[in-house]
Amino acid sequence: MPSTTLRTLRHRWPTFVGSFVALSLGVALIAAMGLALASSQDAPARGPERFAAAPVVVKGQDTLTVPTSPDDGTPTRTRTRTHELAQPRPVPDALVAKLRRLGTVVQDRSYAVRAERGPADLVGHPWSTAAFAPYELDAGRAPRAADEVVVSGDWARPGTRLRTGDGTVRVVGTVAGLGFENAMFHTDARAAQLAPRSPQLVVDADPAAVRKTLRDSDSDSDSVGGGDRGGSGSGSGVQVLTGDARRHADADPDRDSEALTAMNAMFGTAGGVSGFVSVFVVASTFAFAVAQRRREFGLLRTAGATPGQIRRMVASEALVVGVLASAAGCVLGSYGAPKLAAWAVQEGLAPRWFTIGDHTWPYHAAFWTGLLVALCGALAASWRAGRTGPTEALREASVDTRPMTWGRWLAGSALLAAAAVTLVLALVTGPGELLHRKTYVSRPMLLITAVALLAPVLVRPLARLVAWLPARLPGAGGMLVRENAAAGVRRTAAVAAPVLVTVALAGSLLGATATLGGAKATEIRERTSADFVVTPTGDAAASHAGFDEATLQRLRAAVPDGTDVSASSSSAVYVLEDGVALVKSGARAVEPGPFAATSRLPLAAGKVSDLDDDSIIVNEEWARHTVGERVDVWLGEGTRKSLRIAAVMTTGTGDNGAYVTPRNAPTAPVDRVDVRLSAGADPAAVASGLREVVRASGGKVFTKESWVRATSPETNRTTRMGLFMVLGIALLYTGISLANTMVMATSDRIRELSVLRLAGATGWQVLRLVAGEALMVVVVGGLLGALVTGLNLVGMWGALGLLSVWTPVVIPWPTLGAILCACGVLAVAASVVPAGLALRGGALSTAGVRE
Repeated sequence: MPSTTLRTLRHRWPTFVGSFVALSLGVALIAAMGLALASSQDAPARGPERFAAAPVVVKGQDTLTVPTSPDDGTPTRTRTRTHELAQPRPVPDALVAKLRRLGTVVQDRSYAVRAERGPADLVGHPWSTAAFAPYELDAGRAPRAADEVVVSGDWARPGTRLRTGDGTVRVVGTVAGLGFENAMFHTDARAAQLAPRSPQLVVDADPAAVRKTLRDSDSDSDSVGGGDRGGSGSGSGVQVLTGDARRHADADPDRDSEALTAMNAMFGTAGGVSGFVSVFVVASTFAFAVAQRRREFGLLRTAGATPGQIRRMVASEALVVGVLASAAGCVLGSYGAPKLAAWAVQEGLAPRWFTIGDHTWPYHAAFWTGLLVALCGALAASWRAGRTGPTEALREASVDTRPMTWGRWLAGSALLAAAAVTLVLALVTGPGELLHRKTYVSRPMLLITAVALLAPVLVRPLARLVAWLPARLPGAGGMLVRENAAAGVRRTAAVAAPVLVTVALAGSLLGATATLGGAKATEIRERTSADFVVTPTGDAAASHAGFDEATLQRLRAAVPDGTDVSASSSSAVYVLEDGVALVKSGARAVEPGPFAATSRLPLAAGKVSDLDDDSIIVNEEWARHTVGERVDVWLGEGTRKSLRIAAVMTTGTGDNGAYVTPRNAPTAPVDRVDVRLSAGADPAAVASGLREVVRASGGKVFTKESWVRATSPETNRTTRMGLFMVLGIALLYTGISLANTMVMATSDRIRELSVLRLAGATGWQVLRLVAGEALMVVVVGGLLGALVTGLNLVGMWGALGLLSVWTPVVIPWPTLGAILCACGVLAVAASVVPAGLALRGGALSTAGVRE
């Protein structure tokens, strides 16, 4: 049997080369994704940046810690839940006064700065804090007047005058940039005017003395909850930071962990999709490779080979090819992973420090997965061949009379039923689950596998349907294309499989994101009745930027009488659900009267006008969502309060947060102003007046439609590039696999094509026939992929409808058309080129004689 295996490998090398290519590329894909995922588990150690030279940093409460009920119901055990506060608290004035007795106290302030020709992420600080980074002057001097500044980097030189949102300033000095921020330093007095709140400060004193002072200060106060990082915490939540813990006083200290979370999600999704595509294609390729050899198995059975001998031969061949191809795939993966990481860094999908680490488990996972799939795919196909009698095997070698086995019927039907049942259950119990990325990424895989298993049942009628018109054209070409595809069901299904997975994945993922994006845009459009929306430039929530009271007064004065102007702030509320889960919900602080005039919330119960300082508007996702019921919440700065539910919104796509009044978010800056024009007002004049008001402060004026476009998910470049990476890698692999399968299928049809030559067909007629069959198989695969896409998107559309968001299904027809055309070109080239080479070498004219 080993000698037979070696001879088979030598004589049927095109089939085994095709299997080798498919498996090695699949293993390389799994290995590369596994290496990227493993490398995204840990971030490099990061020390303090802005306060690397500070002796002690005292930080106000920035977390909310709430005691919860123990999971096991034991009354003597207590547990806590923690969340970051939307509006951190400043260090109390009384504590600051006590700390001044220990040594010099420097209050830190950070605020967004918008400067003409300056960096978009420019941030302001008091000059006295520059020494703690430390920043050192490399030109000019320190600021002394309110209109003097020092900047980091080389984008401005001493003597330059800059227009900022708070007036014109003169650069009097520069410091070298340290890489973690673009800074502008004002005098301490001017910084206090621009940012009255001081969330943290530096104390030049012994850390032990600072902690003792903090404990003494807390001895007479009650606790709301706080944390302790690297030193001493307090009942009031004030923290003493020393050593490496000082990094928690930097801006966005959790950016590395957030980047890791994002990369884990991205590479996890990419790995899941890539693993599915690899396993699917490899199993299909090996099964097809075995199915091609039914005539050979029939001859072996006639010669006396037992079913067990045939299975052992197939297993030996699959083992040899599987080991070699899996090893080659691991080597390819080791070369491809660093290039993938470099691309992710270049496109901003990963932080600059991200590199591929030294991990071994991805190689083991890829190698053994590839080998196992190869063996399973080959053995599953050989099981039927081994059970078939000699004469029956020879009879079935030419025409697929029974392409579906009971096992294939059972597996395909079970997967299809599972997809239907899980969809119905999700629609009944929680339609919002169908809108989550992990759901609309995984559901197509279930349907693709089910349709692929049942493909032999669908291929014959689809092939006859597609070829109905060509078969009625003059000549026998259309009829031969139809009959060849309908007779060779296994071959047609195997070649259509890469097209199926390509079209189905692209259509389902791109269609899901586009449909969900359209639903979100519909929500924004329907609940915004304002004609204009005015916001600060940049990410106001991240930089704590907003409009001051003077700017708000000018905005109100710039519109005609009778115009509704609604100013709102971004905040958050926290609620303890079931006594164990501390849930954060985004919230907006609004003035009830103006807000009711400029918005149309999707309410399930209650009225917006009933909102007051003692109430809140929630959505149906809250555990308590009955109008009139009271709910205990913690506000954005950590204050606990009992509020009455004034109205309840529908769930929607999941972005319907809570609404409170400004009194329940006193420290949240106004970051959005909605303007609804009165009857007869000139929109162009109002827009011009609003732009004039916010020009100095760097704000931006949106019309309603431009606001919808600006806030729609399509504007998220990171999401687009991440999806492009997931689909790009998977589609590139399936494209190569399509070409590979076509080469395998064409090389196995030399005798069949030689019969056409002997019957009088010219070389060009044979090539046209081969090209026509390739195109028809691509169309069949595309139709099956479109079927999967439609089923997935209909499920999402139903979920959106149940969530009160009626939006049309978006099918990416241009993308699917481009993919289908690319598959067609690949299929034609991969089938015509081998056939043409055979024609040129005379193989077709002699194949019939040899056999």
